[in-house]
Amino acid sequence: MIYIQLFYTFFKIGLFGFGGGYAMLSMIQGEVVTRYGWVSSQEFTDIVAISQMTPGPIGINAATYVGFTSTGSVWGSIIATFAVVLPSFILMLTISKFFLKYQKHPVVESIFSGLRPAVVGLLASAALVLMNVENFGSPTEDTYSFVISIIIFLIAFIGTRKYKVNPILMIIACGVAGFLLY
Repeated sequence: MIYIQLFYTFFKIGLFGFGGGYAMLSMIQGEVVTRYGWVSSQEFTDIVAISQMTPGPIGINAATYVGFTSTGSVWGSIIATFAVVLPSFILMLTISKFFLKYQKHPVVESIFSGLRPAVVGLLASAALVLMNVENFGSPTEDTYSFVISIIIFLIAFIGTRKYKVNPILMIIACGVAGFLLY
């Protein structure tokens, strides 16, 4: 039964997860943490961190991890990964056939104009989902950890946004800072 739920859940996420993996994060969290309880909020935060550091799209990596964690089986990973990729595969085969022919059509241009802000909203939602106690700590329970987390966040944000620091270098630097400061 869990395999059917996994397939249905990740197929639905793959079908409606416009904007890529980061846009899918809030949907994935809503399903696997809130709705089904397959992973805890802390585990989800770990999934996101691991998915960002490993090669491949974050949505697929998260599906693979959740599939394994929720079933304890490689089959869970395979089913969840296949399910999250299948809608994109089907849509891309279908759309690519018609897109090149109709990409300059006003209706198609209007649809994409409407989808762009929606994708930005989904990405913003994913960012807000990750701004939680598991990632930043609590200012009332552990002020030191909270302040260090905020400082690391601001340095990473400003470093990558303003100074265009390579994200890989930023991940390594923040990991070292976390090791030294915590």
